[in-house]
Amino acid sequence: MNHTKGSKSALHACTGRSQGLVSLIEYSDGSIVSKTILDTPAGTIALFAFDKGQKLSEHTSPYDAVVQILDGSAKLTIGGEGVKVLAGEIIIMPANVPHTVAAEEKFKMLLTMIRA
Repeated sequence: MNHTKGSKSALHACTGRSQGLVSLIEYSDGSIVSKTILDTPAGTIALFAFDKGQKLSEHTSPYDAVVQILDGSAKLTIGGEGVKVLAGEIIIMPANVPHTVAAEEKFKMLLTMIRA
C-alpha cells in the first residue's frame, strides 16, 4: 500500500479552505493509496484510493470507523456480513468487529476514526 502519513500538503490544502475530497488522492495501478489528512490523539481522517481487485485483509480496530465512499463503490464485510457501499453513502464499521474492504471496481473513500 502506498501511504502518505501526516501529509502536510493534504492538511495544508484543507486548512481554512474548501477542497474537493476526490481530487486530493489519485489512483495507482494495482495498489491501495492512502493519504492522512489529520492524525491527532483524538482521531484520524484519511483518504484511500483502491484500484480494482485490491483488498484489505480481515482485521479489527479498537475504535468505530466511519467510511464514506467518494467515488465508485466498495464491498465491505463486517462481522461476516457483506455490504456494497456506493458513492455518496456512509457506513460505520463498529469497534472490535472483524471487517474487510475490497474493490470489485476502483473506488475512493474517506475514513474517519474517533478515539474515544
